[in-house]
Amino acid sequence: MSARVSRRIFLGGLLSGTAGAALASPPAASLRPVARGTNLRALAVPEAETLVGDAKLGGRVAFAVADLASGELLEARGEETALPPASVAKAVTALYVLDALGAAHRFTTRLLATGELRDGVIDGDLVLAGGGDPTLDTDALAELAKRLKSAGVREVRGGFRVWGGALPFERAIDPGQPDHVGYNPAVSGLNLNFNRVHFEWRPSGGSYRVTMDARSALYRPEVQVARMAVTVRDGPVYTYEDSDGRDNWTVARGALGNGGARWLPVRKPELYAGEVFQTFAGAHGIRLGAPEPVRAVPPDAAELAAWESAPLGEIVADMLRYSTNLTAEVVGMAATAARGGSVPSLAVSAREMSRWAGQRLGMPRARFVDHSGLGDASRVSAAEMVAALAAAGRAETLKPILKEVTLRDAQGRPVRSAALTVRAKTGTLHFVSALAGYVSAPGGRELAFAIFTADTERRAGLTRAQLERPEGARGWNGRSRRLQQALIERWGTVYAA
Repeated sequence: MSARVSRRIFLGGLLSGTAGAALASPPAASLRPVARGTNLRALAVPEAETLVGDAKLGGRVAFAVADLASGELLEARGEETALPPASVAKAVTALYVLDALGAAHRFTTRLLATGELRDGVIDGDLVLAGGGDPTLDTDALAELAKRLKSAGVREVRGGFRVWGGALPFERAIDPGQPDHVGYNPAVSGLNLNFNRVHFEWRPSGGSYRVTMDARSALYRPEVQVARMAVTVRDGPVYTYEDSDGRDNWTVARGALGNGGARWLPVRKPELYAGEVFQTFAGAHGIRLGAPEPVRAVPPDAAELAAWESAPLGEIVADMLRYSTNLTAEVVGMAATAARGGSVPSLAVSAREMSRWAGQRLGMPRARFVDHSGLGDASRVSAAEMVAALAAAGRAETLKPILKEVTLRDAQGRPVRSAALTVRAKTGTLHFVSALAGYVSAPGGRELAFAIFTADTERRAGLTRAQLERPEGARGWNGRSRRLQQALIERWGTVYAA
């Protein structure tokens, strides 16, 4: 426990369920960890420093836990140390986008005609215009094609255009990641299937049959904008080349085994969505040319059909549950645009969120390089994270949409009889592990907490090729997760009353 805690943890009334509610000011007096008292059961619980030592992590361990009702800081260690939050950053992103856009906001994908529609014929171009929907999938494009047919369209005399300019294009969320990891796709204003393509391989005649498709719940159309070739080599397993207007992949034959599948990132999201829509339009007898990106949509283009996303509140809840990086980046940039800020890049949008977090969440030293936490250069302290959680918890803004975290025993089995209820956001990078959220104790007391662990020097020593499965990372992250659970169990016992 820190000998001295100078952070002011109590923050009042952060965000209401709708956008725009103002924060109250923190108190003038600094709060300090409270004495444990004479709870004999609590006295038998291992000290936090003992738990940290037993974890044998190396690197840095920082945490803070506060009473949710009062904001009183109960226990802390290294709470002012700024460490990578990993996907815990998505909790801040959730507050940021709900404040800017509101839970009822929906994203719209439109089909536009640049010429007159007469007798079923468009005398001009058809434009598939993205509206920043992070959840657009193949099923939605199939429905859009059906709606285009219902609008009376039989023929398009002009070209087929695709537009993703509602948000800036980023070739990858974090350029330092390996090329082939599906959680690091391109970002655009027109996205499909979280900008991932499904790669499947099956043994066939002494070789392999490979497919690249845009599968969803109902359909699996094959695509040509992403191609795969099987090659004989020792390594690497995958290579990527942007050439001939396509994502061209190769895979080492020796790594394919008896068959399998995985998602690969898409680097040309507008063309990917356009090709899939072209397939569905053709199924309705509407022949379209190959999709071509455009920089702008004519202001007088007429809307023929549209698809609306689910409400933002649902999208954000799913983002937190499944930790979807693409969703975080897209909604984060959409929030920055809605706030009236310039959004030339993801990095600029992340800096705007950092400023907002400083002003509205009591996090003046927090620095975000993206909205998902994938970039390891973001920095947040446990004290500031708990300050934000305490404020959001009192306003019931974040807690209801966080995933419930299951406590586990020493063998990793779920503890069904656990008296504590934990709702939190996890965050994991190799040699970085974070957990932040809320604990409901049996006595009715609720706590807000943040635990950050990181061996940044060890992570910095990894090559780009090592970032997918570095030696020792799995064990390190497992020990960190066990430490997080031990701390939560400790706090639930010591501060339950």
